Amino acid sequence: MLVLLPPSEGKASSGRGAPLKLESLALPGLTAAREAVLGELTELCASDEEKAREVLGLSEGLRGEVAKNAELRTAGARPAGEIYTGVLYDALDLASLDAAAKRRAARSLLVFSGLWGAVRVTDRIPSYRCSMGVRLPGLGALGTHWRTPMADALPEAAGDGLVLDLRSAAYGAAWKPKGEVAGRTATVRVLHAPTRKVVSHFNKATKGRIVRSLLAAGIAPKGPAQLVEALRELGYVVEVREPARAGTPWTLDVLVDEVH
Repeated sequence: MLVLLPPSEGKASSGRGAPLKLESLALPGLTAAREAVLGELTELCASDEEKAREVLGLSEGLRGEVAKNAELRTAGARPAGEIYTGVLYDALDLASLDAAAKRRAARSLLVFSGLWGAVRVTDRIPSYRCSMGVRLPGLGALGTHWRTPMADALPEAAGDGLVLDLRSAAYGAAWKPKGEVAGRTATVRVLHAPTRKVVSHFNKATKGRIVRSLLAAGIAPKGPAQLVEALRELGYVVEVREPARAGTPWTLDVLVDEVH
């Protein structure tokens, strides 16, 4: 099972660990594309703070994020699972999983990123600010920048099992499963049951709890149908929209009664 996660906008501080080593990150086929983004981002942030703030879409109160980006090559690095914070990651709560579940998380979780493309939760990265929606002056739109290298790296990472896609639309644009991989991909929407509407906060929290439940129980479904069975056994209310044709992802709606 491969679980595709969005990053969080908020991030923990880098800490005092050893600095980033790009070549040590998972999915080595993305290294050249990572270097291109890292090089332009750090140069922009070091040379023109106002321009960088504009490109990154940062308010005056987030000016300090520009200086942080300028130091990415020398800043301390920590496991990505510790860097990413926010609603989904609070619900996932990787730190409190038992040892076996943490090993499963290291194998199965992949966090998408405007800067890194995608990283494992065990990959050591510094804290940064660069969403997939950013358009760098030289490289252009990051969603477009990542499509070609992702098209080669992600099918290999997916292997022959389920792909559980929990990304937001901006991060989904960087890689769309195709063909046989798409046929064993499931996307999940979390809906407030009485209104059938998506509410951002509990959408993220429920996705975090779903991943945690699967990891803690040691469940690794082979395909979307098995995922539906597993989620229902774990107590989730799931409605299924099977693909209209072969080679397209399934959509699962998880219904939640309370907004929390």
